[in-house]
Amino acid sequence: MQTESGPIKDPRFCGRVDMPRQDPVLRGRNFNEVATGYTEEQAIREASRCIQCKKPLCVSGCPVDIDIPRFILQIKNLDFSAAIRTLKEKNSLPAVCGRVCPQEEQCEKVCLLGKKGEPVAIGRLERFAADRALMTASVDAVPSVSVPSGKKVAVIGAGPAGLTAAGELAKLGHAVTMFEALHKPGGVLVYGIPEFRLPKAIVERECDFIRKLGVELRLNFVIGRSSTVDELLQNGYDAVFIGTGAGLPYFMNIPGENLNGIYSSNEFLTRVNLMKAYRFPEYDTPIHVGKKVAVVGGGNVAMDAARCALRLGAETVHLVYRRGREQLPAREEEVENAFEEGIQPVFLTVPIEILGDENGWVKGIECIRMELGEPDESGRRKPVPVAGSNHVLDVDMIIMAIGQGPNPLLTLTTPDLRLTKWGNIVADEETGKTSRRGVFAGGDIVSGAATVILAMGAGKKAAMSIHQYLMEDKW
Repeated sequence: MQTESGPIKDPRFCGRVDMPRQDPVLRGRNFNEVATGYTEEQAIREASRCIQCKKPLCVSGCPVDIDIPRFILQIKNLDFSAAIRTLKEKNSLPAVCGRVCPQEEQCEKVCLLGKKGEPVAIGRLERFAADRALMTASVDAVPSVSVPSGKKVAVIGAGPAGLTAAGELAKLGHAVTMFEALHKPGGVLVYGIPEFRLPKAIVERECDFIRKLGVELRLNFVIGRSSTVDELLQNGYDAVFIGTGAGLPYFMNIPGENLNGIYSSNEFLTRVNLMKAYRFPEYDTPIHVGKKVAVVGGGNVAMDAARCALRLGAETVHLVYRRGREQLPAREEEVENAFEEGIQPVFLTVPIEILGDENGWVKGIECIRMELGEPDESGRRKPVPVAGSNHVLDVDMIIMAIGQGPNPLLTLTTPDLRLTKWGNIVADEETGKTSRRGVFAGGDIVSGAATVILAMGAGKKAAMSIHQYLMEDKW
């Protein structure tokens, strides 16, 4: 087919549509969302690239089994209301997942177009459909809920796993109460992920959807202190789902780690995000930010912490990581954004001591250079120290972002709950069943720190298993 300007290209085999973003110089000094989202025209053009496979591998690559070809076809056909209904059939938090899930390692990784070119931008299209629904209020339409079962379920933790489990159980007709230790629901979505990646208004709207399904939410309620799992089971709940995440920070246990000016990434990001320190003095949460900051780590949390420090006024922010650029575990999109904004990588480097001044504040961090040796148990080449390569980075603030584990408060008050040597709950991968009858678990409290969508997938599987347990009374 020919036009005056030349042949019309088949949109399926064109490059995928870029997501508009703020200019790096501007966005590095504000907390507004970096990616501004597709326009209607851009979304339709990207949706037209989908070849509608007869056996779509992308669906099997999605932890919550969204009918991806169907919602993309609905966008292509301008039926945006149908697209959000398709998404909501399987995913209670599409506006969240469209922003923060690693689609490049899941659904997009197995897209057939990706074998010879670029895969369909499934995550961006999911975000478009969800944002369009938010603008038109069509997301407020609550799906049908089954006849009340007469069963009660306690969901502990209002993060991605808990929200998903609660929503699915409510749709199945069960009375669900969700217990959250913090003063807002959302878990890592509100305390961990910054505003410029995931606006909190989006999270609040998605949490409201769960409430509209009939879920009761009890905030400032710490299981292990306010009540225990056993007490919930003794006081009328027929089953319990534990989705408390991984909120206990890890440190390196090196000399000087107790100096002033050192944060765990958990504390730093919680102050910035949940407590809104970035809007001080409107919100009374002061936060100390140095002029020369080092963030230790290479995952998404490290990127978030580094980019927050930059936006809060740091003159330089170093990202200190023990491996190289190719081994960074953070999403490529977030790595690119961070480096564009001015985050300075210090690769193949490990801190060995933190140096302080006469007043007990950080003044530097002694490091040693590394080289990559043979692969370790993770499959990545193991960093090996280079003798005589000690050097000092001149910094006045450090953020440790080297991982986090399970908070033991709940598990210490729950006898006979089997744990791993790291303190995670042992639960069946497909059902969420634990060693305690009627108690299920999923998300980071089981798997260790992972992704939002994997936690949601675990919550969904557990909800189906809980439903079966309640209806059949079989363990």
